Amino acid sequence: MQPTPPLPLLARLDAHDRALMTRLVIEGDRSRLGCRVWRGLTHLGGARFSAAITLALLAIVPGSTGVFFRGASTLVLSHLIVRVIKQLAVRARPTESMAFEALVAVPDELSFPSGHACAAMSVALTFSLCFPTVAPAIILLAFVVGASRIALGVHYPGDVLAGQLIAVLVELSLPI
Repeated sequence: MQPTPPLPLLARLDAHDRALMTRLVIEGDRSRLGCRVWRGLTHLGGARFSAAITLALLAIVPGSTGVFFRGASTLVLSHLIVRVIKQLAVRARPTESMAFEALVAVPDELSFPSGHACAAMSVALTFSLCFPTVAPAIILLAFVVGASRIALGVHYPGDVLAGQLIAVLVELSLPI
């Protein structure tokens, strides 16, 4: 008997992502209270909230103009990168390819990478510069926003990790 050839890397990653999605979402708890909590958290990664909270930094922290511009640059650049990658990758959302219902409105048909997770991490990194003592909590909140996208069924775990990684890489690539 001939051994089966290994799947290409992307196909293997996709298979693992789908299996993890099944365990986390489809077989997970989808209670009414849980859904409300996840829906509330997911909005922290939305475009309006991300832009508003980044702009609010100017009012919250006197003399934060430099950090504001860095944060706004991270947010805008990472968003542009996410949009380009979404158009190139053309990965369908879990609701399209796995036959289950999302628990929140699906923003578009493209899943990879997660824009909400990217935006939440961009904002978290910016605020971590201003408030280093609470940086771990802020970063944790960004990870929870990413988890909300999975729990609500609109992104695979790999989409979320990729979005968060884009935000980190953009932040690290900006000049100091």
